[in-house]
Amino acid sequence: MDKIRKIIHVDMDAFYASVEQLDHPELRGKPLAVGGNRERGVVAAASYEARKYGVRSAMSGKMAALKCPQLIFVKPRFDRYKEISNQIREIFYEYTDLVEPLSLDEAFLDVTENKVGNPSATLLAKEIRAKIKIQTGLNASAGISYNKFLAKTASDINKPNGQAVILPEEAEDFLNKLPIERFFGIGKVTAKKMKQFGIHQGKDLKEYSLQFLTKKFGKSGLHFYNIVRGIHLSEVQPNRTRKSLSAENTFDKDLATLMEWEKALQEIYQELCRRIDRTGIKGRTVTLKIKYKDFSIHTRSKSFEQYVDLPKIWETVQELLDQEALTQPVRLFGIGLSNLNLTEEKDYFGKQLWLDFEE
Repeated sequence: MDKIRKIIHVDMDAFYASVEQLDHPELRGKPLAVGGNRERGVVAAASYEARKYGVRSAMSGKMAALKCPQLIFVKPRFDRYKEISNQIREIFYEYTDLVEPLSLDEAFLDVTENKVGNPSATLLAKEIRAKIKIQTGLNASAGISYNKFLAKTASDINKPNGQAVILPEEAEDFLNKLPIERFFGIGKVTAKKMKQFGIHQGKDLKEYSLQFLTKKFGKSGLHFYNIVRGIHLSEVQPNRTRKSLSAENTFDKDLATLMEWEKALQEIYQELCRRIDRTGIKGRTVTLKIKYKDFSIHTRSKSFEQYVDLPKIWETVQELLDQEALTQPVRLFGIGLSNLNLTEEKDYFGKQLWLDFEE
């Protein structure tokens, strides 16, 4: 019989906003949004004080200000978030080398076999959260279970600053009652489609056959069939395969002229060059990403037989920009490199100066 795995999902509470409140005591206890402003842009993170008013990440700054007129907006400081994230990651490695970061503020840990010899994943999670608080001053929540999906789901149960465990014998009852939109891999569109079939909770999903689910939802049907039965075999992956390296920027003001486009792309290209220099990554495909004023996204790519050098990347970006006239003002530009010369991610916590938080 296979040994039951012990997985912990650690999720920092309102990470970006909590860091800002940690570094700026005058912001503590106040509704805070990281990113965006009252006129445009999007919220990257919201403090719990702001969430009481309905402010959420990925919400437009304008909408957030309407929901909470006293909302305080601050600019993101990703270097600082990465610095603290690295401190937290080092704490994880004191317990296990099987750490799979999902982002700067959350990760999976496989503690089935751990460095401190503690058989209780629940006690380990409590100890890890306490150590994070002592060393960084920030609160973390955790979920514990026998697979990644249930551990991640459990970490939301007692947020903020809490933890929950879903034991194997409890999983079936828990999943039967779980709202369908909280299942891993089921987004808003899929949830809406499922509800048309009367699928509102796990127990409803379980009534449908694998044949029906694959017919209606394609390859994802097997995933849905398995997870509602507590089957999620994905292991904690300490190394992730990187498929591309990119940099992008969402602008405070839509850019409407060629001069503005070229200037913005030059800055993004320079950031991409810094990332290439830091990681040593090379690629054979250059992609230009364009998000227009109406939020429509278009990409243009060109591939080469050999890995491209830095001057060739910029030359290709200009060529892709001139390939076809842009149809309206631009909200975001991105430059990406793919078909890379590596199989493993070299720096998952890489520096990220530009993030697109919009869906």
